[in-house]
Amino acid sequence: MRIVLTTSLIFGVSAAFRPLAVVRRKTALGSSYLDGLNSLAPGTPSAAAVPSAPSSASYLTSLNGAITPPTAGAAPNAPIYSTQKETEDAIFSHAPLSYFNVENMSSKGPRGTADWGTPQDATRKLDDDGSFRVGAWYCSEGGWPSPNPKAHTEIFYVLEGHGCLGDADGAKHYFGPGDTVIIPKGHTGRWDVYSPIHKVWAVNDHPRIEEISNPIRVVVEHYHKFAPQYLARTGQYYGEGAGSTFYNVGPTQVGVWTCDEPCSFPIANNNKRSFFHMLEGVLFITDSSNGSSRRCVAGDTVMLPAGFTGHVDVIKPVKKLWTDAQ
Repeated sequence: MRIVLTTSLIFGVSAAFRPLAVVRRKTALGSSYLDGLNSLAPGTPSAAAVPSAPSSASYLTSLNGAITPPTAGAAPNAPIYSTQKETEDAIFSHAPLSYFNVENMSSKGPRGTADWGTPQDATRKLDDDGSFRVGAWYCSEGGWPSPNPKAHTEIFYVLEGHGCLGDADGAKHYFGPGDTVIIPKGHTGRWDVYSPIHKVWAVNDHPRIEEISNPIRVVVEHYHKFAPQYLARTGQYYGEGAGSTFYNVGPTQVGVWTCDEPCSFPIANNNKRSFFHMLEGVLFITDSSNGSSRRCVAGDTVMLPAGFTGHVDVIKPVKKLWTDAQ
């Protein structure tokens, strides 16, 4: 397996991806916004309409501001590579949030099936083992039908923007910054992007449709459900851990895990592959096969392959979104 341990890369913006010329509003997740969500009492219903964009500063500050388009007819700037690898045989992948900046993504061009707006999207992959892959995606405003059954189960965390996913019967699932969305394999419906969406995603390409509902429905877990009152002590790790598994269907499990105090514990992936996105705190993850270690902070994304063994050291209280794929 090819291993990627990346810090940051800075690329010029493609001349073909003109919607990125739009000045992006400051819709980053802020600590005060998240604190506000955490204070919601259990049972508080989430809004049925598209929520207002949070405006406070956060670790997503680097995403804000204008993206200047290339001058018409001019050649795009040559990419400037700035990469770093711990060792050639390191077996887990790690990227800071800057790795997924929109400027670093590859344009996929306009969507030919759009029925409103002019949605164009861009993507960047972190790693891919043939059945489990991790990356990020950006899309400008617009909507399009999605009539073909989804070929895999996708999990994504919304960094920025607002949208809606519809099921085959017209049921709508709204989401915004801080929300986690699961689109199960076999889902059909539609996409609507109301403000430019930037998301980190993981895809599990499993062989069979596992959902039994008809129609197959999207799942949205809103960020306030990651508050302490919704989490249970796990007992699975050393130290003070709490978490929740909010999606567990067939070979795909998704949840959130928190740790309140410094601690260390071993991990062994055996036959599963794992993805996690850091929401808060600081931890180190160490590969026992070669001793390489990476510091992970809020905004970082990690993919652990099947067979990974190592240990985690929690330095500051941590909250992370995770996915396990069998």
